[in-house]
Amino acid sequence: MKTIAVIDYGMGNLHSVSKALEHVANNQRVVVTSDPDVIRQAEHVVLPGVGAIRDCMAEIRRLGVDKVVQENIASGKPFLGICVGYQALMQDSEENGGIPCLGHFDGHVRFFGDPLLDEKGEKLKVPHMGWNQVKQAHPHPIWQGIEDETRFYFVHSYYVEAANTDQVIGETRYGKTCHVALAQDNVVAVQFHPEKSHDAGLQLLKNFAEWDGKTA
Repeated sequence: MKTIAVIDYGMGNLHSVSKALEHVANNQRVVVTSDPDVIRQAEHVVLPGVGAIRDCMAEIRRLGVDKVVQENIASGKPFLGICVGYQALMQDSEENGGIPCLGHFDGHVRFFGDPLLDEKGEKLKVPHMGWNQVKQAHPHPIWQGIEDETRFYFVHSYYVEAANTDQVIGETRYGKTCHVALAQDNVVAVQFHPEKSHDAGLQLLKNFAEWDGKTA
């Protein structure tokens, strides 16, 4: 039986993510683990995350998760980052005074701003919390069976600004255009919470569980 490893570094929404994956992953075992060997042997790997990036990156480095993530990405197996696990894959974040991240994707994590204004000049709440449409900027296997402009659930005060727009597969508008899904080779990452996004989120997780890590 193939395994999906959900990396446990003490900061992720582990229960919700693992239960959602168990619901959609046919003939696959879902394991929440911090064991590097178990993660290395898994066929699919998920890096979740909630909370402040400073604390997340501190635990990622203290536990050696950064090295395990790099090894798994290099191996070519399908890899999914979610929320702070998505932001951790960028070069750095403005949160907590500036935090260096894992640097898999070129680009930065920016603060929405205070005030954050919409197109009419009206103030928007930060964090960006709730449902918002995601424009599928580029096709990807992760979007299989999901209509363009489908709504997903967000909770974040910082957004990704990717350097390479060819890697951007999903965008959301909230006062400004936010890059909310990136992909490169065997890695895909999303800002929104698929585990909290009902049918569309479950479909995305199902697509990931069935994905072979290739885009062509």
